Amino acid sequence: MPQTSLKSSPTFVAASFHALSDPLRIQILELLRKQELCVCDICDRLNVPQSKLSFHLKNLKEASLVQGRQNGRWIYYSLNLSQLKILEQYLAEYKNINPFPAQLCENND
Repeated sequence: MPQTSLKSSPTFVAASFHALSDPLRIQILELLRKQELCVCDICDRLNVPQSKLSFHLKNLKEASLVQGRQNGRWIYYSLNLSQLKILEQYLAEYKNINPFPAQLCENND
């Protein structure tokens, strides 16, 4: 079994999947697949107010799926590829699982 780092711990994996459970956050990630964007560009492209976008970016940042870089007064967001790779590796481990069948219970009430 691979060694667990902080970013691949069950807490971070769960936070990542929680962040991926919202359609707007998926749309944000789709935009960031193509290029780094500032908040105003993301707002314009998704037609959402900045307050709503900030909430969703916060969730994505807490899950380490996106990262921000400040340039002057603007923050530019991009995908955190290292965390996405950790999630990919986590899911890939399930691909090769061949679980044993359950043992019959002895207590047949």
